[in-house]
Amino acid sequence: MNFTESFRIALRALASNKARSLLTMLGVIIGVAAVIVLVAIGTGVQGEITGQVEGLGSNLLFIIPGQYGGGMGGDQAPPSRRFTLEDSDLIERKVPGLDAVVPVLQSGSTAKAGNRSIRVTVAGGNAAGSEVFSSTLAGGRHYRRSEVQAGSRVVALGSSVRTALFPNQDPVGKTITLAGQRFTVVGYYEALGGGLAGDQDSQVYIPVTTAQRIFNVNYVSTIVVKATDPNEIERVKADIRRVLIPRYGEEFTVFTQEQTLGLLSNLLGTLTYMLAGIAGISLLVGGIGIMNIMLVSVSERTREIGIRKAVGARTYDILSQFVIEAVGLSVLGGIVGIAIGWGGSAAMTALTPVPTNVTPWAVAMAFFFAAGVGVFFGVYPAWKASQLDPIEALRYE
Repeated sequence: MNFTESFRIALRALASNKARSLLTMLGVIIGVAAVIVLVAIGTGVQGEITGQVEGLGSNLLFIIPGQYGGGMGGDQAPPSRRFTLEDSDLIERKVPGLDAVVPVLQSGSTAKAGNRSIRVTVAGGNAAGSEVFSSTLAGGRHYRRSEVQAGSRVVALGSSVRTALFPNQDPVGKTITLAGQRFTVVGYYEALGGGLAGDQDSQVYIPVTTAQRIFNVNYVSTIVVKATDPNEIERVKADIRRVLIPRYGEEFTVFTQEQTLGLLSNLLGTLTYMLAGIAGISLLVGGIGIMNIMLVSVSERTREIGIRKAVGARTYDILSQFVIEAVGLSVLGGIVGIAIGWGGSAAMTALTPVPTNVTPWAVAMAFFFAAGVGVFFGVYPAWKASQLDPIEALRYE
């Protein structure tokens, strides 16, 4: 009996138990779809964050207290000291070739207006913040240098905050309560979406001096520097280190855009592979299901196997038939899983803010892994069937 005949018999056996075949394929379908969707989410998030970092320009440096290595955060020494506004002023005075120096302080709080409230991230910065970070005013203005110096209680609202507190209203000139104090709204921003600092639309922006006062701290979280010439970024980095080392020794880290992208790519890439591995576990479970069903099938068709061997079927013929059945279940389940995974990723992008990007390598990996599962878990039942003694098989009831 040739391969074509074995293939035809295997397909006929699968078609004769449609419900069982469908349920057997279900584990593979779920596994393949999960691999594709989870990898698409990881890749999409990685692409969006990388695009946001690149969109900030190649001339930014981020100065963070503490020592950070190149890994996923395990080789990080927590800071024993934090930066102050004096450090920001010192960098601005002592380092040539800078367009902007922005000290940043962030903390959580609740913003209220009338009987409406929303949980927000308070981002304190200076007047140069709008020159460094991507932000487009939808109305009003950013706070001024004089307001930073005076520690004025003025605030600019992210898109979600404005919608929650002042639906269908222009909030400029109105007041909100933030950390128990009243602030005057001077501007609001267009929708920005998620970013390196989280959901930027749920942030409110106030002078850094005001933020320090209302949160009762004297430090800043990060200092962001914008160099005039991207080609001078390494020189600027060296100058910043020269200025800060006498004050902090080596207890700080200066990241360039390239280093930031490298760290993010390594982290998000590792997370993507981890997600794929977790989803792959369901494929293994699906493979075990295939093996169980094939063993049941061998038991049910013992007399059929005996008859076929009695009329001349070789061990190879029996083996190939059951392997083809197992591989057919996994391959067909893989194809259906690919369709569901691709469609699910597209639907997620269209209906939610989560970005997805279906990659060919994820589709190929999921499909060939599914086929491999069919071969691996189908061989033992097929071998068991091929080793049946024809006389004993004919006696089987």
